[in-house]
Amino acid sequence: MDDIITLSVGGGGRGFQNFLNSLILKELGNPILNNLGDSSYITIDGEIAFTTDSFVVEPEFFPGGDIGKLTVCGTCNDLAVSGAIPMYLSLSFIISEGYSMEDLKKIVKSIKQTSEEIGIKIVCGDTKVIPRNGNPQVFINSAGIGKVIKRLNDYKSIKVGDRVIITSDIGRHGISMMLVREGIDAVVESDCCLLYEVIKVLDYNYIHFVRDATRGGVAAVLNEIVLMGGLGFEIEESTIPIEDRVKYYCEFFGYDPLHIANEGVAVIILDKDYADDALDLIRETKYGKKAAIVGEVVEKNRVILNTSIGGKRYVEMPLGEILPRIC
Repeated sequence: MDDIITLSVGGGGRGFQNFLNSLILKELGNPILNNLGDSSYITIDGEIAFTTDSFVVEPEFFPGGDIGKLTVCGTCNDLAVSGAIPMYLSLSFIISEGYSMEDLKKIVKSIKQTSEEIGIKIVCGDTKVIPRNGNPQVFINSAGIGKVIKRLNDYKSIKVGDRVIITSDIGRHGISMMLVREGIDAVVESDCCLLYEVIKVLDYNYIHFVRDATRGGVAAVLNEIVLMGGLGFEIEESTIPIEDRVKYYCEFFGYDPLHIANEGVAVIILDKDYADDALDLIRETKYGKKAAIVGEVVEKNRVILNTSIGGKRYVEMPLGEILPRIC
């Protein structure tokens, strides 16, 4: 292959076939994908969950991950928090002419490693090459299909007294991206990870609602539930897991950590009698060691934060996008 992506890669001819065989099928091939038909045939018994996402993160490589890992984690996480086992994934690249082939290889290998970790199969895809306009970039669109165990996104299932668990420390992904972009000589690793590994250990019968806290952070998740479900939350600031470095940079730049995006944090609302057992199970997993019970569902139709200094404040829905293109 050439050292850079050329328009011939997207042309459907010899350049594309070389690209397909020497990179895509070499790294991601499986019996379903290798058929190379206009559609792939899959079989699933029972109800399915179906999601799609697009990834335009800038830069495409960051501490703790890259756009490839982010694509698999982000799509699989949408399935996992919906109560489904991630099973099949589509993958479409939109690449600027001139993009480094070596960087693309790294991204594809990252996709392979992350998809193998969770056991999902990439079964179809597409590649388009567009004329260069500024710095060469790569964007990825994906769609995921999973087998539903139990629907975990019904707002009506939430009831007063339910506990709120955050599965890991918050704010790392957004702050990691911000530091890289601003050229600040500090490293905060993104929390990008596969949430199914955290959720699958739980008894779904006791879980009432789950959402991954991506754009808008934990604040967006809780306020969305308030708007849709009609109940509120009382959260204890002292129990919210957050790294000291993340807290420092949030204070320095004036960010509310609850508004910062995550790529490996779920907000789980579950029966109060199961909360302690669930927390113990989550903390035994690879990605849930810092999980915490941070509050409960209340009747008041607001998100109330009990601060560490003894006060109270309302946590509002974020206005606009604090850090654009973080996923």
